[in-house]
Amino acid sequence: MKLKYKTILVLLMTVLGACTKDFEEINTNPNSPETTNTEFLMSEVVLSTAYAYQENAVDRRPASAARYLTLVRNTGYDLLDWGPVDWNDIYARLSVNKTFLETAQKRSENQYIAISKIMKAFNFGYLTDLYGDVPYSQALKSKESNIIYPEYDQQQSIYPDLLRELREANDLLKGANPEINAKGDVLFKGKALQWRKFANTLRLRMLLRISKVYAPAFTEMQAIINDKSSFPIFESSADNAEMVYLGTTAGYSWPAGPLAMIDFDYLKTKVSKELVDRLIQRNDPRLAIWVEPVKSTAGSTVDQNKYVGVPNAIDAPSAYNGGEDHVSVFSNTFFRKNGGASNPALKASLMTYTEMCFILAEAMQKGKLSVPGETAESMYYKGIKESMSSYGAAAPAGYFDQPLVKYDGSLEQLITQKWMAMLFKGAEGWFDQRRTGFPAFVTGPLAAGRGIPKRYIYPDSESAKNKVNYQKAVSVFGADNQYTLMWYLK
Repeated sequence: MKLKYKTILVLLMTVLGACTKDFEEINTNPNSPETTNTEFLMSEVVLSTAYAYQENAVDRRPASAARYLTLVRNTGYDLLDWGPVDWNDIYARLSVNKTFLETAQKRSENQYIAISKIMKAFNFGYLTDLYGDVPYSQALKSKESNIIYPEYDQQQSIYPDLLRELREANDLLKGANPEINAKGDVLFKGKALQWRKFANTLRLRMLLRISKVYAPAFTEMQAIINDKSSFPIFESSADNAEMVYLGTTAGYSWPAGPLAMIDFDYLKTKVSKELVDRLIQRNDPRLAIWVEPVKSTAGSTVDQNKYVGVPNAIDAPSAYNGGEDHVSVFSNTFFRKNGGASNPALKASLMTYTEMCFILAEAMQKGKLSVPGETAESMYYKGIKESMSSYGAAAPAGYFDQPLVKYDGSLEQLITQKWMAMLFKGAEGWFDQRRTGFPAFVTGPLAAGRGIPKRYIYPDSESAKNKVNYQKAVSVFGADNQYTLMWYLK
């Protein structure tokens, strides 16, 4: 039974094991228990959010839009002809989070109220990043207000409210009392300071995202940087908002690992030429970690390199370069054999210090932000080094002296390095590309439409069941297609 916008409790294993397919399927339980353990609700919300977000990053639409991979079978994502995308999954997580918030409020547990606000901001932020205008203020209110078909809120109203939630969460967690249950906190093990750092670093991400159209964006970013005692942020990769996989079942394993992805699915996924070529051009040490060399260069018809990426959206991609023995897949050793299930380097990642370095570098490069003791150049280099270090790699001699790598102050160079560093880290590779135009992808001759999509198309169920509000939203938002620009992209 599918219930949208109702306060529902999603069974944890259902969410983790089977319901992270771009929000397309969700099994829900309409019967909420009379009393619920707050810590259980916290762990359920955090786990389901992180695992679903990571799965989307690895083998769903965001990975295709970011051109990290090329699909040679079942190529719908790769051709960028997506059609409507359901959002029941993310609203289900938000429903559980709402129950989490209400439970914490009844018990006056400020530490959990704060965490629920952070998870609300993260999930609703992701939702509006994907679709644009979405049901927000009236969503999830069928129980108390009998609103079955909610109106859509405009993105320019949603974003400031989410930023407010994050500020309030940070304030509530100052000297959090009572303490966060460490056993129930699957992300930060009960450390309130880490949650504050996550909230404020997430604010930096969101403020940069909307900085083109939100006048206070850089002022608010500077206020965070100027007062790190009031607004602590990530200081190293040890602060990352991410968790390792247990590796015991498919639901608790890396999405591309052997427990979660069958061999057929793995073989249909090749490394994109966009990624391989840029790594080769820079003599990047992450290439050999991420990418499997071709089985044989003999018989290659196009590219004689040891590592060969497949162009996106081409005819007969499985035959490219002479066939599948002559093209690369993602490293079987790194992503599958050595722990595709539980490799500590493969984590369900919500946000990282590496990303923050590039966020600050971009704002500083624009002349809109100052960070004591740092420059845009230093933060750019830190971002590259932190990414490499997280995979156990180090830059070879002369790496940073190469013309493509040595800091030149251009947005293209900075975002290209960030794009590589954000491989399989959420949807940031796609979101940055559509925001900046970099990297400048070759979408492929068979790609549908006008380049890389800018958003998801609303679910079919909205035009069928919530038709009045859907039509009203589209009349304001614009055409409901994947190239309509949302507020912060205009």
